[in-house]
Amino acid sequence: MQISDNFFLDTNHQEYRHVVIRQLGFTDYIETWHAMQMFTHNRVKDTPDEIWITEHQPVYTLGLNRKGVSLPRRLDIPLIETDRGGKITYHGPGQIIIYLLLNINRIRMTVSQLVFYMESTLISLLATYGIVAQRIKDAPGVYVNNKKIASLGLRVKNGCCYHGISLNVDMDIAPFSAINPCGYEGLEMTQMRDLGVVASVSDLRLHLGAIFSGRDSMLNN
Repeated sequence: MQISDNFFLDTNHQEYRHVVIRQLGFTDYIETWHAMQMFTHNRVKDTPDEIWITEHQPVYTLGLNRKGVSLPRRLDIPLIETDRGGKITYHGPGQIIIYLLLNINRIRMTVSQLVFYMESTLISLLATYGIVAQRIKDAPGVYVNNKKIASLGLRVKNGCCYHGISLNVDMDIAPFSAINPCGYEGLEMTQMRDLGVVASVSDLRLHLGAIFSGRDSMLNN
């Protein structure tokens, strides 16, 4: 298996100690998913961990936990069955997606610790913009006043993970109303714009890259 020669063409990346951050801009969901699979399949012991930061065009994705999932009530947006954990969600422009391609055995993190770390990172980021966010027990993700602002799902193979977490910044959230987000009927979604924060998506992508790779990041321990 080999990643397409042009997948990373004209993208920016920086190496921060043990983590390579790739700012991919807009990418095709299926191409990105398959590239993550190939990267993980081809890893060797010393392959550096990578974080890919991107946005996708409108797409619904259905994770491996498909029992009892209601399919989208609109047909103008494609639905892709993928291999991450979790149920159904929506991706679209104005939502930042952080894909974490990590050797979790090497960084000595369990899946639950990684989930906690991802949630904590976004909670801290949102706090810098004056947004008070929190977790909800047994419902992974990040919430503001019981509305979901960030969703996550992972796949782990041979001690390495891929997929990650998405943050709603300045997007059309109407497509979420055609599904039960993450399998929860009646769950409302929110975004930074609706919480009074006008932020540049491109600036936030850079900010997130710096946070996930910074001196205090658990990924650099």
